[in-house]
Amino acid sequence: MKKIVLDHIERVKGKPHHIRKQIAFGAAGGIAAFIALVWFAGSLMTGAFAIQGSSFADATGANTPVVSASENPNQNLAGAAAAIEDAQAPAHIEIIDTTPPAPKAKPVQETTLPF
Repeated sequence: MKKIVLDHIERVKGKPHHIRKQIAFGAAGGIAAFIALVWFAGSLMTGAFAIQGSSFADATGANTPVVSASENPNQNLAGAAAAIEDAQAPAHIEIIDTTPPAPKAKPVQETTLPF
């Protein structure tokens, strides 16, 4: 096997540059395709692409409760829409204005540049 590979390399060395370039890119593409195929097959086998849950709401996590920004003492999510913890309540969006107040205007001073 080793001799066959070495013979093939010697034959490729004797070919013109553009042919060697095609062989190199073809080999690199083939190896990359093989790695992608192994990764994809492994992901399918482990169920990484399977949707968990029986409904779209379960799969997306829409039925999980979310803590509202108004109930959270650490209101660090500036401008985020608050979610309702009760899943049976009607949906709504609460907009919180987090714009800082405008800074006070400083008095204008003339600047003289000496030359």
